[in-house]
Amino acid sequence: MNGLAPLAGALALSMGLQSLPAWAQLGPLTDRIKARGELICGVNNQLPGFGNLDDQGKYVGFDIDICRAVAAALFGDPDKVRYVYLTAANRQSAIQSGEVDMISRNTTWTLTRDREWAVTFGPTTYYDGQGFMVRKSLGVEKLEDLNGATICVIAGTTTELNLADTFRARGIAFTPVTFDGDDSSFNAYEEGRCDAITSDQSALISRRASLASPDDHVILPEVISKEPLGPLVPHGDESFSDIMNWTVYALFYAEEKGITSANVDEFLKSEDPDIRRFLGQEGNLGELLGLKPDWVVNVIKAVGNYGEIFNRHLTPLGVPRGLNQPYTKGGIQYAPPFR
Repeated sequence: MNGLAPLAGALALSMGLQSLPAWAQLGPLTDRIKARGELICGVNNQLPGFGNLDDQGKYVGFDIDICRAVAAALFGDPDKVRYVYLTAANRQSAIQSGEVDMISRNTTWTLTRDREWAVTFGPTTYYDGQGFMVRKSLGVEKLEDLNGATICVIAGTTTELNLADTFRARGIAFTPVTFDGDDSSFNAYEEGRCDAITSDQSALISRRASLASPDDHVILPEVISKEPLGPLVPHGDESFSDIMNWTVYALFYAEEKGITSANVDEFLKSEDPDIRRFLGQEGNLGELLGLKPDWVVNVIKAVGNYGEIFNRHLTPLGVPRGLNQPYTKGGIQYAPPFR
């Protein structure tokens, strides 16, 4: 038991103050979002499986569902999101200027971005690594075989920096051919304007499926970096970063517990105190975040648990779960306790 809370309450009363309701303790960004009535989320629209436009012009994908989950936590409605397409190059200015409230767009968590962008990264939603794709006809089997090659890469990314570092360290000569987005980079590769293309492994898998002859291209087995991808929010409002963090953790936790969009109503009848607390049937976890008691239920009903999101968007592309399994199944996705 925490003995400070009663003391703080007595002190407040002695000063003639009323205890502030949880809603009043939200930060300035959370207040603006709630007053606006919608979340503004910076996303990609060129990476099938993670973030792109479908045939009806609707944003869909793994990263899009993270935005929808946060909106469901805030408003009880996953559709209260306005999407803003961001290139790799304009992500920093968009989050710093307040053009977007958060970013959910294949962005690697690095120390430099953490400090220079003045942002808080949320839990890693996808553990990735940088790879290379080449035409089979070139007979390339390892990176050293690319000596003297031209390589397509998106400018202003960790991918570009990793490429330069790795090839320099190994003494491999290359010529980078840079672009500002996935479409332009992959189109150039397919048109033969470069010998190879480098990106996150997930992006290579995703985009190879959309090439005219996918079987003519091979993704090399070597991975040259760690790419922890996840959402991020600006500094200055810890209540909003907490909402983002715990919304993602709720997706992980629901999968650990076997709670899905299809069976969450059945779990509401559970007598397990851990489940009841997680789903807001008892305790005050929602209030602590400034959210309604059933916020987790709204999130799960809207997008499912983490495994459902992954299977809906990435499994059809052939993306393996790999490290992105719950820790209970050999992966490294792990949520802190909901208590």
